[in-house]
Amino acid sequence: MLRLSLAVFALITPLAAKAEEGWPRRVTDTLGEVVIAAKPVNIASTAPSLTGILLAIDAPVKSTSMAMIGPLTDEKGFFLQWAKTADERGVAQLYGNLTFDIESLILADPDLVVASSTGGDAILPYVPALRAQGMTVVVLDYSSGSWEDLARQLGRATGHEAGAEAVIRDFDARAADLAARLTIPPGDVSLVSYNFSGTYAVSKPTSAQAKLLSVLGFTVTGLPEAMAGNVTRASDFDFISHENLGAAITGEGVFLLNGTEESVAAFMADPVLANLPAVKSGQVWPLGPTSFRVDYYSGRDILETIGRYFAR
Repeated sequence: MLRLSLAVFALITPLAAKAEEGWPRRVTDTLGEVVIAAKPVNIASTAPSLTGILLAIDAPVKSTSMAMIGPLTDEKGFFLQWAKTADERGVAQLYGNLTFDIESLILADPDLVVASSTGGDAILPYVPALRAQGMTVVVLDYSSGSWEDLARQLGRATGHEAGAEAVIRDFDARAADLAARLTIPPGDVSLVSYNFSGTYAVSKPTSAQAKLLSVLGFTVTGLPEAMAGNVTRASDFDFISHENLGAAITGEGVFLLNGTEESVAAFMADPVLANLPAVKSGQVWPLGPTSFRVDYYSGRDILETIGRYFAR
């Protein structure tokens, strides 16, 4: 028995050593390799789209930039899905309206800056100036990969790998529990961004929101191939004109990105969409006001929203 115990200990020890990676450590970000000298204790996030993940993994994010104040934010510009947690943890404000301000970062004196290379909160042109100030900057692309991938990247960069794995397990358990309780209507569904800042788009089956719907048991259909020539811009969603929206939606049901009961009513009353099967059958559902980007907090909001409509 002692020999077996020693053998098991010998197998476990290298794994434990690997889990307890020391400092300094080298991480790979969008721009290359970054050396992080010590476990950060004062993180500044210049990307509100990443702040929620930092909070979820319990990393010490002490300050964050703010988005433009609107329906997706609180009165400070914190995204709704994580604003309460940020307030509870005393997260300070760096600068508003995503208008980069290097002075606010210098005053915050962070030992790690987390930045984005994409989206409205990208600060790529300013990264050399930050590094010239002696700041350690990790730049990530949140437009590619899942929030879980980002959580693991940020977990390693901040020394909060365990926190990353914990929230991923928690979210997976919540999704599995909900999936087991859902009664899903027959037919495919379309995921639509309807009149968001005056734009219209249909999700690809590969978007983060579509993948979450798939995990729950829905089958998400994208833009018909015949409509490809009408796409004006493409990412995870194919953007098209309002007049082409009716032909672009083929699902027997429709989920509305950032959707609320009010946006469902507007969608149902739109004469351009009157002949859609989903409109005729009343199978149009909101995905919730925080569903514009999926992280741990907004993902939980999506699960709760879907549960209200389909859970047994």
